[in-house]
Amino acid sequence: MIHRHALTGLVLAGGQGRRMGGRDKGLEAFAGRPLASHALTPLRGRVAEVLINANRHPEAYAALGERVIPDLEAGYQGPLMGIYSGLRAAATDWVVVVPCDSPALPDDLVARLVAGRGSADIAVAHDGERLHPVVALIRRALVDDLGRALAAGERKIDRWYARHDWRAVDMADRAEAFANLNTPDDKRRLEARRRRESPQP
Repeated sequence: MIHRHALTGLVLAGGQGRRMGGRDKGLEAFAGRPLASHALTPLRGRVAEVLINANRHPEAYAALGERVIPDLEAGYQGPLMGIYSGLRAAATDWVVVVPCDSPALPDDLVARLVAGRGSADIAVAHDGERLHPVVALIRRALVDDLGRALAAGERKIDRWYARHDWRAVDMADRAEAFANLNTPDDKRRLEARRRRESPQP
């Protein structure tokens, strides 16, 4: 069992938001607050520290109340660089990674990743149809290997996972929780669904 004090949460908000018109996706409003704020919800109280990986608007992210870290190398090199930067910054043995654009992740996400890990070094959420590589529990001791992979040009998360002992964690009962917002239309659809499911009194 991995206890809370051995876990760091990492919200990936360092992308360019190309499909969002170049806007900083983690700061896009969703249901009245920034997307990144929703991503913090399943982490807070369940890990020793939460980090936000962001490459723009650090003051706005810091206002969410957590430590903000940029990519260790400039140039928007993708989520694998964000994961590497978070592993480097973490002070715990394990890091729980979530994206900034999945505002409905389950409250028990951390517990389920921990329980589903078995003895693997990486546990990745699976919604019953596909993996969600940026929803994962990763042993921090893999950081040097990830650094070498990045230096060799690797940018595909799944290929790096395949180098290690990893396990898919079945979360098919909460498949809808892994919907992410890549475009303004995605955001409108998910906001409409949330209104239907949580009608105001």
